[in-house]
Amino acid sequence: MGISSAEIYTSAAIPDRRRRGKIEGSVEAVLSELEAALGHSFAQRDLLIHALTHRSLANEIAAAQGAISASAHPSHSDSEQAIERTPPAEAGDNERLEFLGDAVLGLAVAEALFAAHPEWHEGELTRVRAQLVSRKHMAEVAVAIGLGSHLRLSRGEERSGLRSKSTVLSNTMEAVMGALFLDGGLEPVRAFVRLEVLGDAVAHLAAELLSGAALGNHKSALQEYLQSEHAGTPIYMVKDESGPDHRKRFLVEVRLKALDGEATRPLARGRGNTKKHAEQDAARRAMEVLNSGEVRIGAPDGEEPAPE
Repeated sequence: MGISSAEIYTSAAIPDRRRRGKIEGSVEAVLSELEAALGHSFAQRDLLIHALTHRSLANEIAAAQGAISASAHPSHSDSEQAIERTPPAEAGDNERLEFLGDAVLGLAVAEALFAAHPEWHEGELTRVRAQLVSRKHMAEVAVAIGLGSHLRLSRGEERSGLRSKSTVLSNTMEAVMGALFLDGGLEPVRAFVRLEVLGDAVAHLAAELLSGAALGNHKSALQEYLQSEHAGTPIYMVKDESGPDHRKRFLVEVRLKALDGEATRPLARGRGNTKKHAEQDAARRAMEVLNSGEVRIGAPDGEEPAPE
């Protein structure tokens, strides 16, 4: 397969055919490396290229195409003509494939869990599946197969460090699942899910499930613990916000609302870049101190919370 027009564009529109040929060989090798990690050789490699294309690059290509189309120059360089010939599917971003991949991934994970754990009820299957298809876990899978080095980003986002962002990695991983499905059907998706998505993670999650843990949802775990002790319910309060709007940090305190409606001493405080993450961190810390016996449920109000 020759180098795609987008690679020519992001390589500073190299007109020299011999230099382009070297880049073609490099792209071929890089795609082969990713196919080996995925366990599937693509019959339609454009699908894989499309799955790796972030919207920042798609927008950059579209802008370049528009500029060339508007130009009155009678002749264009080889690289300009290559950009003009870029088919819409390749010039687009990977978000439609991400939508498909999310559904395919959920199906493959549900099917694998259903077959492997006949002893689990619907609620248990749902909780484990949620952990396996979560953004956090899929970003970890992406890192494990080196997906970040294959992302196709605009020049600006390349410099911004977007290549290593967990949200971008997890979204791209889902898009790649969509491309796998379109190219080879469910079987290559199933094989990848068994090896990389489930892997050792299922055994750890099964152990957590057996122990009664809430599988990463610390707020649910704390609420279930307090209910089992007939101690009341947790309430969360934002104590501080810091940082610029695009990089906010929140400090949240979790307190126990007793059965009589009175709030007792704070249980713990947590931090995060969203209120939700800070609440989860506070709940996690609260569970740690409750399990250690450092905090006595029902202690009077006014005492300092456990350390952050």
